[in-house]
This record gives sequence, C-alpha cells and structure tokens, in this order.
Amino acid sequence: MTATNGVGERPVGIDELLERVRAGYERIEPRAAYEATRIGEALLVDIRYAALRERDGLIPGALVIERNELEWRLDPQGGHRVPEATSHDLRIVVICNEGYASSLAVESLRRLGLHRATDLVGGFQAWRAEGLPVTSWVARGAG
Repeated sequence: MTATNGVGERPVGIDELLERVRAGYERIEPRAAYEATRIGEALLVDIRYAALRERDGLIPGALVIERNELEWRLDPQGGHRVPEATSHDLRIVVICNEGYASSLAVESLRRLGLHRATDLVGGFQAWRAEGLPVTSWVARGAG
C-alpha cells in the first residue's frame, strides 16, 4: 500500500506540487512587480531569512515578514496583522530567494482569502539580476 497526501491521491514530489500550486494563479515578473509597487498597486513582501537579507540586501519599500509569521501578519481579520494588511483585495507579491518557497506561501495566503496574492518569478535573485533597486543591509539598518 502506498501512502497518500491525505486526500486519497498518490504522493507527489515537490516539483509536481509547485506545478499544481502555480497553475492556480498568475505569477509576476520582476519589472512588472516593480512598476506595480511604484504606482501603489501592490505590496512587496520579502520572506527571505535574515542571513540572505544581510548577504544580498533588501528591496526598498518591501515589507519584511519571516515565513513562519506570514499568515498571521497578512490576515486582514487577524489580531497580529501588520497595518498594511487592510483587505482581502490587497495585491501581495511574495518574494523569497529564488521563487520556490514563495509559491507555497502564496497558496497559503490564498486559502486565507487573499485572492490577489502572487509571487515573484525567480525571487530576489531575479529582481537583482534585472538591475532593480536593492539597498544594503547596513544602509537599511543605519537609516
């Protein structure tokens, strides 16, 4: 007998799981995400852990929320939400390092009713490769 994922289906690997999750929404490219945030149409949320932010820098204006706090901080109905979590209609762009963990995070946010949540194709590394704004960890901490 083969173990299942709890809903009567065969087990899936992470690649198939990512494919299934991503089929449920449209991901966004770095330049489009930059433009959307620049005109106030999206909130960037950086879920990378501190060592990566320290090593590679930060996206100016992005809200930093550790992955293990994400749902609590972005649930508009939650008592631990951030001030930016104003509505289920909020367009949230989740950013991880390379665009994998963010896809799984988006699925969780969408289950909370944040139906416009998406993630950045290629993550922070793609953002930086596009030459989009990045500040150093030191500059952010000093300001």
